[in-house]
Amino acid sequence: MNTAHATAEAEIGAQVASWLQAVLAMDSEGIVLHYAPDILTFDAVAQLPFRGVEAYRKHWQACLAMCRPGTMIFEMHALHVTAGDDVAFATALTRCGGRGENGEAKAGWMRMTAGYRKTNGTWMVVHEHFSAPCDRATLKVLDVKP
Repeated sequence: MNTAHATAEAEIGAQVASWLQAVLAMDSEGIVLHYAPDILTFDAVAQLPFRGVEAYRKHWQACLAMCRPGTMIFEMHALHVTAGDDVAFATALTRCGGRGENGEAKAGWMRMTAGYRKTNGTWMVVHEHFSAPCDRATLKVLDVKP
């Protein structure tokens, strides 16, 4: 791997860490700072595509509103970044959910892919996709673990 690509992968890793910190802080403004204005996203809940950062901001705000501070579960595992000169991809497994009144965790695993583009020296997410594995016959989300 060349040095420029290794540097880009480290920069994307730092971006992912910053984004994850904003998610855990339930900071919707901090989350969307990582997204390009024209982002296209496919999330595991609500609607099929979200087009543009404002639509995705509203979605994140709705998701975060369902969580009480200190009860949200959002973990990222197996992060892998591949970067070129101006395009990069990050993949990971995420565990998302919350804790009920009794402290019991209710969380499931999802797959995450984020596509980045470097514009004016800054890496921004231009595409993000979260999906949950499901049974094709019943369309029920599967409770699988990595």
